[in-house]
Amino acid sequence: MTTITITEGLAELKTINKRIQKKEQYIQQYLIRQEKLKDPLEKDGGSHEVIRRERQALDDLRERTVKLRTAIRGASEMNKIAVCGINRSIADWLTWRREVAQGAGQFLDLLRGTIATVRKQAAEKQLQVRQATETGAEPDDVIINISESGLAGEIEKHEEILGTLDGQLSLKDATTFITVED
Repeated sequence: MTTITITEGLAELKTINKRIQKKEQYIQQYLIRQEKLKDPLEKDGGSHEVIRRERQALDDLRERTVKLRTAIRGASEMNKIAVCGINRSIADWLTWRREVAQGAGQFLDLLRGTIATVRKQAAEKQLQVRQATETGAEPDDVIINISESGLAGEIEKHEEILGTLDGQLSLKDATTFITVED
């Protein structure tokens, strides 16, 4: 059993992926040869034996990947991070960032852009723009059915969460230990 930080585990995963690619290329290089050609790996036990060892090494690296990912996932599910008053597990934050954050940010930007476009068009036509909560609207007035200051606050909070989250994740990854089977 080895105890390392999540950051170290993630770095090891990158190294493993590079090693896997190199080993796969190496195996392909010696996979086939004509009988009449001398075996270039004869001194190392022959191409057949070297390829067998390299394939075993690939299996070992792939198994190490599974063990590292399992340990990281377990730690990510157990450890929590608070960002801008929202407390979630690391796993939940990663899911939010990967599957929710971009779409939510784009939608907030779309709302802001739509309002800006409508305000500009209304100004060109000399129409009044009012919030839905205002009274005394005229029939030609353009009504915005969302609080613009509330929207600005949501956009700011979304950007703050994104800005803070990566730093918090990096800090937590550097200080959270995982135990991985050897």
